[in-house]
Amino acid sequence: MHPLGEIMAEFGILNWSIVVVFLAANLMLGYVLGKKVDTAESFYLGNRTTPWWAIGMSVMATYVSALSFLGAPAWAYTDGLSALAIHLNYPIVIFIVITFFLPFFFNSGVASIYEYQERRFGPTARSVMSGIFLVSQALSTAAILYATALVLKFMTGMPVAAAIVIISVIALVYTVMGGMLAVIWTDTFQGFVLIFGALIIMFALMDAVPDGIMGALSNLKDQGKLSAIRTDVDFTAPTTIWSGVIAMTLFHVTVYGANQMMVQRTLGSKNIGDAKKSYIFMGYGAFFIYFLFFFIGVLCYSYYDGKEFENTNEIILSFARDTGIPGLSGILAAAVLAASMSTLSSAYNSLATASTLDFYQRYFKKDGDEKHYLGVSRGFTLAWALLIIVPAFMYAQTQGSILEVLSKIGSYFVGAKLGMYGLGFFSKHTSEKGLLVGVVVGFGVIWYVATQTAIAWPWFCGIGGGVTIIVGIVASLAITGKQKEWSRYTIEGQKIAFAAEGTPEKIGNWYQIPGKIDGASWWLLVFFVGTILALLGLEAIA
Repeated sequence: MHPLGEIMAEFGILNWSIVVVFLAANLMLGYVLGKKVDTAESFYLGNRTTPWWAIGMSVMATYVSALSFLGAPAWAYTDGLSALAIHLNYPIVIFIVITFFLPFFFNSGVASIYEYQERRFGPTARSVMSGIFLVSQALSTAAILYATALVLKFMTGMPVAAAIVIISVIALVYTVMGGMLAVIWTDTFQGFVLIFGALIIMFALMDAVPDGIMGALSNLKDQGKLSAIRTDVDFTAPTTIWSGVIAMTLFHVTVYGANQMMVQRTLGSKNIGDAKKSYIFMGYGAFFIYFLFFFIGVLCYSYYDGKEFENTNEIILSFARDTGIPGLSGILAAAVLAASMSTLSSAYNSLATASTLDFYQRYFKKDGDEKHYLGVSRGFTLAWALLIIVPAFMYAQTQGSILEVLSKIGSYFVGAKLGMYGLGFFSKHTSEKGLLVGVVVGFGVIWYVATQTAIAWPWFCGIGGGVTIIVGIVASLAITGKQKEWSRYTIEGQKIAFAAEGTPEKIGNWYQIPGKIDGASWWLLVFFVGTILALLGLEAIA
């Protein structure tokens, strides 16, 4: 039999049918939505009529990638529910982002959020920030691509190289056709597939664990696997409550507040209220999604009695294969593909948007029409899809949790983002030259901390951001001196401008001025406290 035929036979007709139908549905969505994309702006932002809940699902599906589907159970298999501490902070993160970040970006009407850096500091700051995004996003997207190829290889026998190419081509096709509209609606569809697949796996595990679910929970508690809240003060441990609530809050603020891929889709909302509601959707939903993934990991630990795996990222795949439930492998493959492709398409679109607006349009052709920039954006989408394939092969040597590996990679870059936006929002005297000095020194300090100390990676963002801020202020005062007035693009400057121009602070129930807290935001903090109590209760009743 031909090798391809052997692959088809091994995976089974039912499983392949599930996967093929899922992929065909994505391509059909891209084709239909592509008919509505006729300008560069519609490619970047959609048609500004997308409902907030679809944007919220898209935001959540984008960050909850195949790395989460594979890496979270792998991480929990090793560390138990304590690994969940890294993801408890989303309500606090969204509280901060919709209060300080979103109003700046939405009110300005930009498609690239890095244009803020130019308005606040200057063109070099914009190029530096956008460049950091392009590099870091390409690396993280490559990791996602590899993780998905790993799934197809493990479940079907398909070579990693072939899987990488196939996944890239499919995500590329519907992204090029439909732009941000295709990204959002395919993300929404993929998000539902993702959640459905994860729930099927969880219920299958609950039915399969020895001694029943209550017996499994009791055993897991005795082994410390249900201890989600570690209160020990240890800066070398990545999964304490302190690293989760303090260090990773700063980390995730940059992910959701200063990342083109995440913010871009909210800029196509009907109004500021819808933009904020889409993020609040994520603030509530993320905990349940990540708890689901990490809970699957500890249940796998019970099912396999803690045996060692050569590659822990394959744990959930092994379960689907070992149980032999008809169609389960196909559902899992579709769910992981959904998680991955939602992130891939978002990354392709945002990388193309930043490349076009922050570099091509500014430095090469400033007077092109919408049709020209639409063509350029689609060209950049193709270029980034091809470029990302290269580092995807590099991750094939990774044996630990791919989710943890990606988080470590991201931690090198987020300090600069945190510092640049922190200074932009709150500092009166920071200048572009001083800011860039701070960024360079911040990167140097992070390199030293990462290579010469035992400090855990979640703290890199706070350290890098803190150094960038302190050095940026001192260098600015030394190079350019004190500024007489607040920039319009600071929090204080916005308040002054709103008052002088008579602009209303609110539209409906939502503040459009940055720095003001919406009534709905306070419930995020209540929800955060509730999740902590719920996790403590889980361990107590097990």
